Amino acid sequence: MSSAAEPSPPSRRRRPQGALSRLVSDPLGLAGLALIVLTVGAALLADFAPFEPSKLSPANRFMAPSGLHWLGTDNLGRDLFSRVLHGARIALAISIGATALSLAVGLVLGIVAGFGPRWLDSLLLLVMDAMNSIPTVMLALLLITYTGPSLWAVVLVVVLVNGPGYARIARTHVLALRSAEFIEAERALGARFPRIVFFHILPNILGPLLILAAMDIPIVVGIEAGLSFLGMGVRPPTPSWGTILFDGFSYIRDSVWMVVAGGLPIVVTALGFTFLGEALRDTFDPKLAKR
Repeated sequence: MSSAAEPSPPSRRRRPQGALSRLVSDPLGLAGLALIVLTVGAALLADFAPFEPSKLSPANRFMAPSGLHWLGTDNLGRDLFSRVLHGARIALAISIGATALSLAVGLVLGIVAGFGPRWLDSLLLLVMDAMNSIPTVMLALLLITYTGPSLWAVVLVVVLVNGPGYARIARTHVLALRSAEFIEAERALGARFPRIVFFHILPNILGPLLILAAMDIPIVVGIEAGLSFLGMGVRPPTPSWGTILFDGFSYIRDSVWMVVAGGLPIVVTALGFTFLGEALRDTFDPKLAKR
């Protein structure tokens, strides 16, 4: 009798309500969300930039930050603040889009490898290992030699670089779940393969993959900026943080503001998604969650 009237354990009573509450209560997660909101806000406000990002004004080149040009101007007199805002749109579109596509490709390959015959699993593992062994820059050079520098070439590089990692993780989880008792029970009740995958496999493997995707976005931002810096990504005059950084290093003796304008948003975005990924891992992984 007395045991039934006892209060629930303190740990349960103090547990925050909802994943969002736990995420916001984490200082790291809150900082990450703030930095991501800053980057997304810059991308959304790009159309309201004070100047056209490609408008040339040679008479105003290498200007320091001022009330008119908040981040100064570059070697062609273009407003750096406007170019950074438009560069945020390019960086987020490529990083989020390419990461989502990599995740989708990895999920499909991981499920096929996990449920497929042994020879197909071995073949896919061989292909994944082969892709992982090729350095990113060498792979980019190989692809861009045939396709030419473009946004789609950057997306393809990201998919080929990150897709095998998602596929391996998805395969590992599928192999662990395919023989689970609840899956066997579903099969005994006549459940077909699509139902097992969409209602039982995906809900159990999406969480870790989404956390990994959030932590991979800074890497993709770096890949896009790096390829643009090397002239293999976004082509001028399209504004990109990588091309701004390249111009900054080319003319660093004339002005340091281009380096600041190109490098600072990369750092802010990378920190934001890294902090958010760490907080998501702590929030959703029961082995690492803060008690």
